[in-house]
Amino acid sequence: MTSSSRSLSLSKRPFDRLKVRGLVVLVCVVLSGCGGVGTQGSTGGYVSGNGAITTLAPADREKAPELSGDDLEGRPLDAADLGGDVLVVNVWGSWCPPCRKEAPALSEVARQYRDRGVRFLGLLVRDKPAAALAFTRKQKTPYPTIVDSSGRLQLGFAKSLPSQAIPTTWIIDAKGRVAARVMDDVSASTLAGLIDDVLEDES
Repeated sequence: MTSSSRSLSLSKRPFDRLKVRGLVVLVCVVLSGCGGVGTQGSTGGYVSGNGAITTLAPADREKAPELSGDDLEGRPLDAADLGGDVLVVNVWGSWCPPCRKEAPALSEVARQYRDRGVRFLGLLVRDKPAAALAFTRKQKTPYPTIVDSSGRLQLGFAKSLPSQAIPTTWIIDAKGRVAARVMDDVSASTLAGLIDDVLEDES
């Protein structure tokens, strides 16, 4: 190798390192933009949603995943045993600020629609069952929660309306299909309106 070629090779190395660094940054940005990576910053560690509400016509709905596991006290729980027609599934954690914010609204709507065949179910992610149990008792939450430590149940919605945001709320119709999704905290009026729409589809 000549001295000129050695000089050219050496001059390329800083540029190559910059390319590698740039690629790493790009990958991180893409992952965080997909909601798959949480950060322990001012957000308190939760993966924030964008507030988007998605609804599907009956013909476009996909089957919801089977939801079963242990509740907050370690007892077996299967969503199929809850009865009712429509199921509202909420992904949450007691450490998550928007989850805490929306908790009263979820409880309010759960009580309001119970006699209309609507059931609610929580999916606990990235949280200790004891902490979540204390929170639900304080809030007098009127519905159960399944502990989803691995995130497997949340990932089960990937074929319908996927979301890794916390909180996320799904509405499952009477035929077991995913009808709607809210990414981020939801108000009582918005949730009630979405449930009404799904109930009307069944009539």
